Amino acid sequence: MALVDHLPVLPVVVPLISAPACVLLPKGRLPWLFATLVSWATFALAATLLGVVMQEGVITYYLGGWSAPLGIVYRIDLATAIVMALVSGMAAVVFPYARASVLKEVGRDQTPAFYGAFLICLTGLIGVVATGDAFNVFVFLEISSLSTYALVAMGARQDRRALTAAFTYLVLGTIGATFFVIGLGLLYQMTGTLNMLDLHAKLAGQDNKVVRAAFAFIVTGLGLKLAMFPLHRWLPNAYTYAPSAVTAFLASTATKVAVYAMLRFLFTIVGFSAPFTEVALGLFLVLGLAGMFVASLIAVFRDDVKQMLAFSSVAQIGYMLLGISFATEAGVAAALTHVVNHALMKASLFLAVGCVYYAIGSHRLSDYRGIGRTMPFTAACFIIGGLSLIGVPLTAGFVSKFVLIEAALGATLAVPSLLIVLLIVASSLLAVAYIGRVAYEMFLADPPAGAPAVQGRAVPLGMLIPMAVVTALNVYVGVDGEGLVALCTEAAQGLLALSFGGGAF
Repeated sequence: MALVDHLPVLPVVVPLISAPACVLLPKGRLPWLFATLVSWATFALAATLLGVVMQEGVITYYLGGWSAPLGIVYRIDLATAIVMALVSGMAAVVFPYARASVLKEVGRDQTPAFYGAFLICLTGLIGVVATGDAFNVFVFLEISSLSTYALVAMGARQDRRALTAAFTYLVLGTIGATFFVIGLGLLYQMTGTLNMLDLHAKLAGQDNKVVRAAFAFIVTGLGLKLAMFPLHRWLPNAYTYAPSAVTAFLASTATKVAVYAMLRFLFTIVGFSAPFTEVALGLFLVLGLAGMFVASLIAVFRDDVKQMLAFSSVAQIGYMLLGISFATEAGVAAALTHVVNHALMKASLFLAVGCVYYAIGSHRLSDYRGIGRTMPFTAACFIIGGLSLIGVPLTAGFVSKFVLIEAALGATLAVPSLLIVLLIVASSLLAVAYIGRVAYEMFLADPPAGAPAVQGRAVPLGMLIPMAVVTALNVYVGVDGEGLVALCTEAAQGLLALSFGGGAF
């Protein structure tokens, strides 16, 4: 059998078997080099898989040759392939960046364990996306979460608050996982299966207390995992005190994978034929809007730049939930588009923050004074990422918000569509406030008296190039985003076809 026949499973298997090998490598540069090559190989596999799916359609892979619903199935449709390529692509960018950053923030002695855990995290996130088995979603979510707790805690070398942040993340993540697996147990009790398409077929027309309770547990558990407002308590400190490379990777992938999992359970398993999904969609509408405003308002008053951007992530998740709540092809396409574009903008911002931290050893806003003059390239990348976050034309963020506004105008909602559009614009103006604060300190404020001179050349080229790549992608998508929107629209069509119709194993 040709290697291409195993393409759906290889992006999961390659980092999985590489992680323990990475831990056994000697301390220093070798674990980073090995992990970086693995991340590039994984991205190449995922990109190839995306190309195959775009040409040939859905790919179904039966693990061990066992057919569904008895065996575990990997079902790769267009939405799956897009998110898989996104996760592996972000890893391929962040791993090269991590070398100098990790040596400074984590230390040479921890490099084998750090990169081993990083590869395990990558495995878990891709596994969540690839699998067509509901219980395997839980397994892979926990694989990624357990490794993430360790990665966040490794920031304790620079700030002991990383341990508290990791513990809070662990507790809330465990609660979310417990809710999720209880929901799966109830669904299994009702249907006797965990295959997603089989669940969809057997749940069709069922509306009873057990199914409703299962759905509520699953939505709550995944809501915790994706940091849906007000279940976001773990995210700000985890992003703030984790090592810079970890923050950049998590912000661009982890919550996006959880949003994808929510989409899967809404569309592939439950579908819109169930009346209780209307309650969930209404909840997403309300909580999405609340998160957009409350988290953005909090971000305006933060004095730690990483924490400011962390709260901004909670607000941006609100945009994704808002698109899902429309329950239309355009709304789901807008949510998927923002999943991709938010990964690009947050990677650009957090990589820039990591470069500043490498140079000055601080995330405090007051310490950013004059950075625009001493580190102009890094400051420019941050500003471009910030403009994308706001939604300024010719940036990726503008494309996301434009298609979201179009979806809102075309949706049938309980509230006027024009009001939703005005709220989207108003929340974007809040982003102007907190990004503007950083821009002012960078370019207009004078450095504090007695502050040591900072030179941009203090940051290694290995950190600057990945930052430049994702910043350039923000501009590229903003200038020519039609291809991405068309791709996400096609993926949304596939999800809606599953929701209203069916699917083959």
